[in-house]
Amino acid sequence: MSFREKLLSGKFTVTAEISPPKGTDINGMMKEAGMIKDSVDAVCVTDNQRAIMRMSPIAACSALSQEGFETIMHLTCRDRNRLALQSELLGAAHLGIKNLLVMSGDYPTKGDHQGAKPVYDLDSVQLLAMISSLNSGVDLSGNSLEGETEFFTGAVSNTELTEVALMKLGKKIKAGARFIITQAVFDAGRFSEFMDKIHDAVCKQTGIIAGIIPLRSEKSAHFLNKNIPGVKVPHDMIRRIKATSEPEAVGIEIAADIIKELKGVCDGVHIMPIRTHEYTLNILEMAGI
Repeated sequence: MSFREKLLSGKFTVTAEISPPKGTDINGMMKEAGMIKDSVDAVCVTDNQRAIMRMSPIAACSALSQEGFETIMHLTCRDRNRLALQSELLGAAHLGIKNLLVMSGDYPTKGDHQGAKPVYDLDSVQLLAMISSLNSGVDLSGNSLEGETEFFTGAVSNTELTEVALMKLGKKIKAGARFIITQAVFDAGRFSEFMDKIHDAVCKQTGIIAGIIPLRSEKSAHFLNKNIPGVKVPHDMIRRIKATSEPEAVGIEIAADIIKELKGVCDGVHIMPIRTHEYTLNILEMAGI
């Protein structure tokens, strides 16, 4: 069963994040993916995440697909204008890439090429609408295509309950997002409130997949709170990690416990490890996945 089929059927879905290499050697990426191959429904391949230059996600997705992985290709608005975005998407479709996750993309000043000029010709809502047009066989200027695309497209969202955040989420779904992957969840109760708030309003036909970041240390928790908008690691969770001599083991327990609580709340989880998927299998097993 494909990622799309499983999500639309209402079954709990598991995805995981993979970064392309910073270079041409894909062995490290393939090793990471191999750790989780039989435990996830699809791997999400990042697009110069945190504005750090890496191999193109279209090339990485192609390599992973050849080894039997189903992929979800990230696509940001930061680095390409509307011509380049459409060209990239047609190439991805030709290579058999079916799933997309679109986002604005981190500003270049956060990355390793701070002199890079951002593009942002389209925002994420406009990009979603453009992909819907390509799926209908028409480009952004209204010209007919020689063969339409068949993308299953998602977007990202934080879980804030503000009017602005909910309005942005609604626009993404209206523009064509069939699934949403949220920022990392550390408070299952607050996430349940978010799900209650959005369920009837915008998400009857859209799968909600909760982001999970397994904490590795007190330092990693503080980093997330300081640097990732919309992410809040509770103080009691930080104290729990600080008090132990085995912070990674506690981080695994915390991630597994959160997944257990979310099973009946949302449509799946998305594992975003800090550096490696070394512990992802343990987390999923402890969570009963």
